[in-house]
Amino acid sequence: MGRYFYSEAHIKSPWHQVLAAFWQRYPNPYSTHVLTEDVLYREVTPTNLLLSRRLLTKTNPLPGWAEPLFPSHMARAVYVLEDSIVDPEANTLVTKTWNLNHNTLMFESSQMVVERCMFEQDGSQPTWTKLKREAWISSSVYGLSRPIQEFGVSRYKSNQTEAMKGLDYALTKIQSEELPHLHGDQEESSEKHKPRPPNAPPTPAKKPNQFA
Repeated sequence: MGRYFYSEAHIKSPWHQVLAAFWQRYPNPYSTHVLTEDVLYREVTPTNLLLSRRLLTKTNPLPGWAEPLFPSHMARAVYVLEDSIVDPEANTLVTKTWNLNHNTLMFESSQMVVERCMFEQDGSQPTWTKLKREAWISSSVYGLSRPIQEFGVSRYKSNQTEAMKGLDYALTKIQSEELPHLHGDQEESSEKHKPRPPNAPPTPAKKPNQFA
């Protein structure tokens, strides 16, 4: 019997920004254990859903008590599949991730971790995004399943704290890139609405070029 984890968080950014940050969150200084990310499959369905599958390569160190039992050189790479569905009409992003090599002798892979996340527009705060996260952590290593599961829950919570910092990092970059564009629009708008000097002749309308 495995362990179950559930949490909710409110991200103080609109859903479309969170969606953009989700795709751009790696690399970041809070997720240095994520080594690579590769898109294996992507499709837009007839109902306008975006389906994606990505392969992530991650690494984590062994806990002290497991070092005598698991060779440290074997616990370096863990391969994780990430499936996601984006619904732009409902403003939802649903992801499911799970580790592939859980049936090997590597410590990190001796536990099966399945995570499901939903990012959706917050009903009470439309400019915010609600994140619901579920995780199932199990292990089939005889005699060690309980401590491995307990360690898995502890590490999962720690990794998710860092993951939120990484998402915030990507959000900050996106928002800082959008600000100059917004300021430029405001300056252009104020220039268009600047009052004409008194007694100035009207500006003649430009005839459209029909052959442009």
